[in-house]
Amino acid sequence: MDTEVVKKDLIYLYCITDKVPKLKEIENLADDPYFIYHQGLYAVVNKVKESEFAEENLKRNLADLEWIKVRAMTHEKAIEGIMKNTCVIPFKFATLFNTEDNLKAMFSKHLREFKDILRKLKDKEEWGVKIYCNLGKLKENLMQEDEQLLNIDKEINGPAAPGKAYLLKKKKEEFLNIAVNKNFNEYGQVSFDRLKEKSMDARINKLLSKEVTERDDEMILNSAFLINKDKVEDFLDTVEGLGGKYTDRGLFFHCTGPWPPYNFCK
Repeated sequence: MDTEVVKKDLIYLYCITDKVPKLKEIENLADDPYFIYHQGLYAVVNKVKESEFAEENLKRNLADLEWIKVRAMTHEKAIEGIMKNTCVIPFKFATLFNTEDNLKAMFSKHLREFKDILRKLKDKEEWGVKIYCNLGKLKENLMQEDEQLLNIDKEINGPAAPGKAYLLKKKKEEFLNIAVNKNFNEYGQVSFDRLKEKSMDARINKLLSKEVTERDDEMILNSAFLINKDKVEDFLDTVEGLGGKYTDRGLFFHCTGPWPPYNFCK
């Protein structure tokens, strides 16, 4: 006799907060969102089908870029909706539990850590700053300013033998690349340090390739900052000031936020 497999729903976790979450902010995004209260904290969740999110099914769906795009966007928008009214601890896409009791057990295990993080995040926002550099413009500036490069140019344009001119051009290219990397590091570090002064906490993340950014310019800084809400305007003014300072060097500052504070939650 065949035994029918009973399919059950899984609990999908978006975020945790210490205030009653306003679910109306995400009702048009998540299917029937609700919250689970446990030991002073609220988990914003909804139920999802095993047919999509059970381990093997999830692996298959993660190979579908359109599926990921839609579900990941819903995940982020839901968290952003809840954080309009309270600080949150955001969880990664597809954080799942078999039962509400499993989720509550996780709460109990990390209760002190969660409450410490929420205290740290209270009245703060995460903002991201990426700096891009127009390599051609930077090289153009360096060729006009760098003493070593100017001297090599003089030799190349002087009465040098063809063989020597070739070697000088190779030397110029080598010095130019060194100067470019030096300036990348300097501009990125100076900008990060200046913005860190305006924040409560800061992170430097991995640089993204052109394939990911879909930009022709090189990324020289990928950073995140935790800002007091009443200091955000001052922070944004500082970003704008740095952008103006370095615009003739070929730098472009891209500031976005506020974001769910992933960078400041372990």
